[in-house]
Amino acid sequence: MAKIIDGKAISAQIRAEIKEQVGTFCAEHGRAPFLSVVIVGDDPASQVYVRNKERACNEVGIGSDVLRLPSDTDEETLLSLIDRLNRDPGVNGILVQLPLPSGIDEKKVICAIDPSKDVDAFGYENVGRILTGDYDFLPCTPAGVMELLKRSGISAAGKDCVVIGRSNIVGKPMAALLMHENGTVTVCHSKTADLPAHTRRADILVSAIGKAGFVTADMIKEGAVIIDVGINRTPEGKLTGDVDYEGCFEKASAITPVPGGVGPMTITMLLKNTLKAAEKQI
Repeated sequence: MAKIIDGKAISAQIRAEIKEQVGTFCAEHGRAPFLSVVIVGDDPASQVYVRNKERACNEVGIGSDVLRLPSDTDEETLLSLIDRLNRDPGVNGILVQLPLPSGIDEKKVICAIDPSKDVDAFGYENVGRILTGDYDFLPCTPAGVMELLKRSGISAAGKDCVVIGRSNIVGKPMAALLMHENGTVTVCHSKTADLPAHTRRADILVSAIGKAGFVTADMIKEGAVIIDVGINRTPEGKLTGDVDYEGCFEKASAITPVPGGVGPMTITMLLKNTLKAAEKQI
């Protein structure tokens, strides 16, 4: 029977640590670290994410504002706003909420953010530094996964680690971080031949493909650690992960639930990145 890796509890522990560190920062520098979030349009999911980020900043004492732009905003206007935030010494972190409306080049926008304020770590400079292991910031979801493993006493060193998904936001940086911790990493994706043959080898399996219930018990080996990054909604509206949780629970040694696993860690890592950005800029 699996140990449940409780992302809510671990996230709360880390946020308490961040709150204390923010208090020290404020006492030393006379102001709080500050995050600016830019959202273009009225995508409902994005609105929820942004509200959660605001709430989390407030909880630990980080200052924040949300700059809301209409959905018909053009690329030039958005880039001009980012340039202003880059030059504002009072802004330590900049986050542009994705997705952006059609007609705006997401890559161009992300790469316009000053790398020292790129707290999502999506820009090319920060991505390159992650691959070399010489980084300041990590993308929030992979960073959250690594914290979950670390604080659960699970080491990747010498283990067979399989990542399902090769996105720039999760899959690729996840593989790099597991390699930095001396894991032997396989990245699987939609073109992988005989996917179950790879997943059954995994000591640590990270699924980030966005397919509800995709990973079943017959795809994992006895005693595997299962990290479910997927967030999916069933036709009935229930939130579920990529992993058949009930089916895999008896076979795994440790598993993250959805909700309450990786999800709470993502915004927590954003707070950590914002504090680090402020400390480095000072």
